[in-house]
Amino acid sequence: MALSFKCDTGISRYLQLKAPHVEGFSLVNDENETPRDLLAKAKVLVIGAGGLGCEILKNLAMSGFNDIHVIDMDTIDLSNLNRQFLFRKDDVSKPKAEVAAAFIRRRSPHVSITSHFKRIQEMPEEFYLDFTLIICGLDSIEARRWINALVCGMVEEHGFKGFKPIIDGGTEGLRGNARVILPSINACLDCGLDLYSKKVTYPICTIANTPRLPEHCIEWASVLEWARIFPDKKLDGDDPDHINWVVEKAAARAADFNIPGINYSLAQGVVKNIIPAIASTNAIVAAACTNEALKVVTTCNPYLDNYMFYSGLEGVYMFSFPYARNPDCLVCGKKAGSLSLSANTTLEDLITALRESPVFQLRAPTLSLGQTNLYFQKPKELEELTRPNLAKSIGELFESGSTLTVTDPTLTTSLSVTVTFCS
Repeated sequence: MALSFKCDTGISRYLQLKAPHVEGFSLVNDENETPRDLLAKAKVLVIGAGGLGCEILKNLAMSGFNDIHVIDMDTIDLSNLNRQFLFRKDDVSKPKAEVAAAFIRRRSPHVSITSHFKRIQEMPEEFYLDFTLIICGLDSIEARRWINALVCGMVEEHGFKGFKPIIDGGTEGLRGNARVILPSINACLDCGLDLYSKKVTYPICTIANTPRLPEHCIEWASVLEWARIFPDKKLDGDDPDHINWVVEKAAARAADFNIPGINYSLAQGVVKNIIPAIASTNAIVAAACTNEALKVVTTCNPYLDNYMFYSGLEGVYMFSFPYARNPDCLVCGKKAGSLSLSANTTLEDLITALRESPVFQLRAPTLSLGQTNLYFQKPKELEELTRPNLAKSIGELFESGSTLTVTDPTLTTSLSVTVTFCS
């Protein structure tokens, strides 16, 4: 007996063309539905209400999308106002998602827009299952990886019900990109992890002993001095008192080494790893993301296949290409990886390798082997219990060829990492 599923959007037509054929399975649409009908029925989630998110929300409201949700954990800062045009000076310190939604509601009262002042990790899986598609306007690679892993996992667990296309946009100065991710069909975000710039880091020896740049002094104050003076308190890049403290300490150190250029804006940028944002780049990438959302929902034109790159560094340059799916992808592929290290390597160095490797790029990995806890980042009690292992060599802790279970905040599932000892 054939199984037929009614799909509320034109996405089913893409699946009929792109998804592998499964005997007895079909997807159907009401052929009498117009593109306007499909737009009206689509339920869209926008993740991020910053420079890119503001543009995307405005574009969606003006393109015929009637049911929009926006989620963002941040509050509005004075420095946001030059490019995040849904906000005004009186909105400073208010939640971005709530203010953005209120602005769209005033300008486009026919649009139903719901705000969520939360971290994306706080929302249950059922929340994401309720949407037609997801548009990411995030400046955090970690958050983008998390939602990518979640959606790929929903397809595996729920089949078509869990299939949520992701339109992912990103900007960095005068460069930007947009891509269409169809989970389990084309390349997911982690398939192209090596495309993304790694966070700028500075050698500890340089910032501790021979600073040459204002950034070195800021890193010294925010990483070394803060941890020494406030060992149990996390530095908050959005807290003016914290940043002013960093500026004061960094300026004093910079004066000792005759280094100019310390100011509040630079200090906050270094602490939060802020990438310069330009309003025109945001507008171009947001327009591309909205255009792809329109095409995916209505099937009015072929969607992007599957990566668009924009550069305004020297004129206006744009091209698109199909990014191939990686069979070894840690998210949509085999969910396993490998490392080859010396047996004398410490467990702490192994964790550093997982962070810095272009394949893994993990943020705070937790490791276990079978029932043995090698190192846990949280909770505090387990971290203190497993901390002594950090100084031990991996040769002391396990045999060559052992497969570790690794979890990380950037992923929704665990990974299997096989570690072999090299000579």
